Amino acid sequence: MARSFRPMMQLVVARLKEFYREPEAIFWVYGFPILMTVALGVAFREQPEQTFRVEVIGPQAEVAKAALQKDDRFRLGESDEAAAKERLRTGRTDLVVTASETKQFDYLFVPTRPESQLARNEVDLVLQTAAGRVDAAEVTSTELNAPGGRYIDFLVPGLLGMGLMGGGLFGIGFVVVDMRLRKLLKRFLATPMRKTDFLASLMISRLIFMVPEVLILLVFAWLVFGVQIAGNPLTVIFFILLGAVSFAGLGLLIACRAKTLETVSGLMNLVMLPMWVLSGIFFSRERFPDFLQPVIRLLPLTALNDALRGVMLEGTGLFSLAHETIVLAVWGVVSFVVALRFFRWH
Repeated sequence: MARSFRPMMQLVVARLKEFYREPEAIFWVYGFPILMTVALGVAFREQPEQTFRVEVIGPQAEVAKAALQKDDRFRLGESDEAAAKERLRTGRTDLVVTASETKQFDYLFVPTRPESQLARNEVDLVLQTAAGRVDAAEVTSTELNAPGGRYIDFLVPGLLGMGLMGGGLFGIGFVVVDMRLRKLLKRFLATPMRKTDFLASLMISRLIFMVPEVLILLVFAWLVFGVQIAGNPLTVIFFILLGAVSFAGLGLLIACRAKTLETVSGLMNLVMLPMWVLSGIFFSRERFPDFLQPVIRLLPLTALNDALRGVMLEGTGLFSLAHETIVLAVWGVVSFVVALRFFRWH
């Protein structure tokens, strides 16, 4: 039994040595996810209150400005009518207010931009109050600052899923095709090595590469942004391993017959593009129509992202994520079996 595993383990060691001799590969696997987390974490960092860019024009502009300047949320511009409208059109301001009379205002905004719609409502509230409107009901407000409610908390599981998908597809697909182009696979064919050993070694080496990648990202997100895991960390590890196996199998399937880097690159982009868009890496998949949701839930990246967010943000247990487990397992097993059946050495 030990001898039967020896060729596969030797292949794993060879793959590890080859990977760690490539500084570019190390950067893209370990460094790039950190840079993306920093960039998006800073861009969508917590802010005490949202600010709005507002242009005020018209004969009574000073009256409106006097009311709005009392509120620190508004950043008032100094543009003429044509420039103000151009700034709104190009997204450099959120709202244009035309004050034609003392208590008559016209709002020009872009309804498809949420910040423009919100700016219109907030400015109107301030101007109406300044004009003498009195609220009919007494209300109170309470802020909810529970862990897991920030965008960075939502983002990190998506970045983990994206990294596992990219590593599984690019980290295996390109390697196999590159070996085929360099005629290394033909040399392997002349040895007594089994096809199963070769393909399994690629998947195992990918799992080994994944360990520091995931740990670095999770520790960095915890130290810098305070991202925490609400559920069982072992459940997170389980889904990370399952996702890595699933995408590694998919990478083998894509590369089992491809003979050029252009071909495998096109196939990988064809597979990854729908998941980049639909699987909720940077925003919730619930934004898509209901009739698409059953199809979206069958994508492996959707299952992985949903599972990671369920455990990390909501504390969901393993048995409550049976659908996600089955989807990832089926993708991984079926991909590996089909890749093993149709794999070519040349």
